[in-house]
Amino acid sequence: MVISTLLFTVMNTMVKYLVDFGTFQLVFFRSLGSLFFTFSFLIQQKIPLWGNQKRLLVFRGFAGVISMILFFFSLHYMSVGAAVTLRYTSPLFVALLAVFLLKEKIKYLQWIFFILAFIGVLMVKGFDPTVDFYGFTIILTCAFFSAIVYLLISKIGKGDHPVVIVHYFMLIATLVGAIGCFFDWKTPIGIEWVLLLLLGVVGFLAQIFMTKALQMGPAFQIAPFKYVEVVFSVLFGLLFFQELYNFYSLMGVFLIIMGLVLNLIYKSKHK
Repeated sequence: MVISTLLFTVMNTMVKYLVDFGTFQLVFFRSLGSLFFTFSFLIQQKIPLWGNQKRLLVFRGFAGVISMILFFFSLHYMSVGAAVTLRYTSPLFVALLAVFLLKEKIKYLQWIFFILAFIGVLMVKGFDPTVDFYGFTIILTCAFFSAIVYLLISKIGKGDHPVVIVHYFMLIATLVGAIGCFFDWKTPIGIEWVLLLLLGVVGFLAQIFMTKALQMGPAFQIAPFKYVEVVFSVLFGLLFFQELYNFYSLMGVFLIIMGLVLNLIYKSKHK
């Protein structure tokens, strides 16, 4: 899981470096590389490309594409560390959607954990100078669509192979990105070609390592290490982009991670 978070951080750092390219162009290259691997895997394993629950798979794909576009776009308006941290507020939206749509009940302690995370969100917004209201709105909308993705994947369950789910996502993202490229294209030069082509490769490897980690389980012990990505993102932002964080914004990051990790552990052990 730690290797996975490191690879995701590398990918996000490359996106930040390539931020002068259009968002749809970044989405296209990010998705195209992964699509090559998912397509090859499904063909080699003789797994049907189109799955069983086509409507849910398409919905999941579009929700994922919207979330990806918004995340890449948010990097125009804030530091890598802040964007990654605020995107991880998606469990808050998952809980709210589960309450209102699925009629699930949230335990008293879980509400306390969510309040801690929400206070952290307010601190990051209030004390991180790179986070303006526009960027803040974009990244929270990204987190909301990530929550929809989680609920749709949960709904799909084991009815479709995990790679089929990712394949739909990458296929739809590639098509959407390609359409966007017709309206906003910048020709890469030199190392930019290498970085753009590596986006999909690094993203795919990160996904594989994360899946392998969760398969080794137990999930409640492995999943909290996903939040190490926030630490890596802050360090990479400082190292490559000289992004500075004051004490209060770092405290906000800490509260978000602590609230979400405590909720994850509590929920897993309660089950």
